[in-house]
Amino acid sequence: MQFYYAPNTISVAVAIALEEAGIEYETVKIDFAAKEQTGAAYAQINPKGRVPALAVEGGILTETGALLEFIADKAPDAGLRPKDPVRLARMREVMFYLASTMHVNHAHKLRGSRWAGKTSSYKDMQAKVPQTMTASCEYISQSGLRGPFVLGEEVSLADCYLYVVCTWLDGDGVKVENFPKIQNFMTAMEQRGSVRAAYAKGML
Repeated sequence: MQFYYAPNTISVAVAIALEEAGIEYETVKIDFAAKEQTGAAYAQINPKGRVPALAVEGGILTETGALLEFIADKAPDAGLRPKDPVRLARMREVMFYLASTMHVNHAHKLRGSRWAGKTSSYKDMQAKVPQTMTASCEYISQSGLRGPFVLGEEVSLADCYLYVVCTWLDGDGVKVENFPKIQNFMTAMEQRGSVRAAYAKGML
């Protein structure tokens, strides 16, 4: 399968999951600086002009959450998705929060044009990012992390997702030292071969 990504974007969560699952994949780097994501060639892959995208037998898949679930389906023995329905819902609760709230909070720093037509509005959105991302960290610390990882002692799809989001915190003006549970989570994830592989491949 071919994995389309851009470094330091949420797409890297999919790479971490692929590594956790032991699934072989070919990387295709999309150069955001050169605006490849908005070019005609990439539009044939993902007309939304975003990453990630995954070319598999049967077509091309997009959206981080969907790709993570696909990986869990392809490699059930990797244990990235719990079988217990309550734990499964808790995992997805965090994933959906990351997609609908925390990632959006972060995106207001650089993607103001998605929400406002006047450039004068962008600075106001950017100024809000440290506050909204800090609030998201408070939620994750209090309710999202039930141990070293989202579900406690076991790594799940949500941890792949959360780790990448947390790599943005310093740049978003969050005082990470105020969130020891997040710091411990980051340390635990960075000891895993999947995350080390992402760094070794220049994804992070």
